[in-house]
Amino acid sequence: MASMRSLKDLVSLKQALQEAAAEAARRETEARERAAREQRERELFAASVGSVVPLRKRARALIERPRPSPLPRQRERDEAAVLVESISDEFDVESLLETDDALSFRRRGIAPEVVRKLRRGVWAIQAQLDLHGLRRDEARERLALFVHDARRSGLRCVRVIHGKGNGSPGREPVLKSKVKTWLVQKKDVIAFTQARASDGGTGALLVLLGPTAPRSRAGAVAHPVRGAEE
Repeated sequence: MASMRSLKDLVSLKQALQEAAAEAARRETEARERAAREQRERELFAASVGSVVPLRKRARALIERPRPSPLPRQRERDEAAVLVESISDEFDVESLLETDDALSFRRRGIAPEVVRKLRRGVWAIQAQLDLHGLRRDEARERLALFVHDARRSGLRCVRVIHGKGNGSPGREPVLKSKVKTWLVQKKDVIAFTQARASDGGTGALLVLLGPTAPRSRAGAVAHPVRGAEE
């Protein structure tokens, strides 16, 4: 009985070895066929496309993107503060003006000699604002911003051109009287007077601002000087 079992085991082992050899042969055949197929495909692609030259490596160009313009945050805050510090059209200025031909103004504590020196040109005109052709509301806002910027820049003497009112209805100088009303309400203005004929005459005011430490600020009050006799 033992001999028969040994014989059967040998037969089973032989069959297993034969099956393993057949499986290995099948896999090897499949691998050769797959390699041959891939080779034919490469040859067919090369024949269809032709010779291929690899691209040369080139340095990439670095494109500088423009930086966004800086936002004038401080300027916006300053302008907002000026608008909050509004000036009124209803202010009665007549009682504060000097009873001279120029209807000058000087703040309390400022000597009369200051106004006389201002009109004589002791202080050089450092900047000017031309309000010709502007509507009342626009002129008021422009004047407020102009005085604010001039003050921050350390300027002392500026000129405000309001015109003579020749083009106004009824030839009444409305803007001229309004400018005086607005200037009196600005605490930075310590005096003003009508300009001399050479500086604009009845069409302009010379304005004296209170002293302050000069502060450098780009684009503060760069206003071109134009004639004031219009």
